[in-house]
Amino acid sequence: MAGKKFKAALAQVELGKLYALADAVTLAQKIHPAKFDETVEVTMVLGVDPRKADQLVRGTIVLPHGLGKSKRVAVIAGSPDKQREAQEAGADEVGGDDLVEKIKGGYLDFDALISTPDMMRSVGTLGKLLGPRGLMPNPKTGTVTPDVANAVKETKAGKVEYRVDKTGVIHVPVGKVSFTADKITDNAKALIDAVIKAKPATAKGKYVKKVNVATTMGPGILVDPATVGA
Repeated sequence: MAGKKFKAALAQVELGKLYALADAVTLAQKIHPAKFDETVEVTMVLGVDPRKADQLVRGTIVLPHGLGKSKRVAVIAGSPDKQREAQEAGADEVGGDDLVEKIKGGYLDFDALISTPDMMRSVGTLGKLLGPRGLMPNPKTGTVTPDVANAVKETKAGKVEYRVDKTGVIHVPVGKVSFTADKITDNAKALIDAVIKAKPATAKGKYVKKVNVATTMGPGILVDPATVGA
């Protein structure tokens, strides 16, 4: 499938052209090659050295229009009050040490895990299991917090994490092809703004080197950094 359909999609992207963000989104929706509802992703190449701790670009943002599906959220909290707060906020699975043991036993039916600070000693034992899956709670992403209710609500509303990889690149989903172009563009702009604001003070030279928009199976479409404030 990918061969012919991908080439046909690529042929509609003007080589070397820098598109305005809204135009890139519209084109990505138009040419996406797969029949399923592809995810639209923004990729940013940053002028940072991720090997240096003070140049790690990482954070979270609640996308204005979410991602089209509600995440399953699990919460590990030490006190009955916090567990109740999490349940009332809409958490799908709530517990204390019992939930830690359940996860050790292979339970991973959740998209995000939130923990209260007092439970992190127990949660820390899950590092080898959760770390590789990107599910380990972390204060920097707001998933280690006493305010579990707010954390659950934000995650359900479409909070996404952005994190630079070892090559200085960030990849983040910003919607589905079935979304309106305006909603995808709003989500993409919110993400790009957040990454720009997260520029490390120690980063030298050009910070945002490249931005592109692509669907799951489609070609990348270069975005003109000037149209996104970069």
